[in-house]
Amino acid sequence: MLDGSVQIAPSILSADFSRLCEEIAKVDRGGADMIHLDIMDGHFVPNITYAMPIVEGLRRYTDLPLDVHLMISDPLTYAKPMVDVGADLLTFHVEAVQDPVEAAQRIGELGVAVGVALNPKTPLEKLAGCESHVDMVLVMSVEAGFGGQQFAPVSLEKLRALKDKHPDLLLEVDGGINANTIGPARQAGCDLFVVGSAIFRRDDLDDYGEAMEELTAAINAAGGKERMGQS
Repeated sequence: MLDGSVQIAPSILSADFSRLCEEIAKVDRGGADMIHLDIMDGHFVPNITYAMPIVEGLRRYTDLPLDVHLMISDPLTYAKPMVDVGADLLTFHVEAVQDPVEAAQRIGELGVAVGVALNPKTPLEKLAGCESHVDMVLVMSVEAGFGGQQFAPVSLEKLRALKDKHPDLLLEVDGGINANTIGPARQAGCDLFVVGSAIFRRDDLDDYGEAMEELTAAINAAGGKERMGQS
């Protein structure tokens, strides 16, 4: 899953939940590399989404890796239940834990890939050295909690700083990613792109494959390692 390739992870937060399995099948056919799931508790963020039953149901339905983003106040309590129902990559927020290194290590012991996320207003110093204990850093380009927000340019500065300091560390970006913002994020060093509305809410395109082709073209035009896409 985290093999160093450039990847797109459609975020089901923007999908039509009345036909979720169909939505997953469409992004799979369209070339998605993984599925991104935002878990929100109404406490760490002001929104509430879904939990283990949705992860478990999607695990039975698709072979795509499940990229589970814990936007919750107590990620360590829910880490194992999420792994048990099928999470492949589990990301916690640095703002939600007292010791990010310990949190990364404990999640890693569950046998999954580990990510750590930080919000736009959170300085990189809050990572407290846990970069060497995770597989990926997720740089939020919007405040965690709701889809459809505008891209925050400060995320590009963070991506560049992280890539300069940790050139082999995988970087993910989430929030406001579309054909206009994905290129600058790639140029800043991002490898994994969480995309919601720019895939699921494009009435001007016939299918999700067209949306992902557009995003892939923007990534590849930015230079550097290209996204090959899925067959």
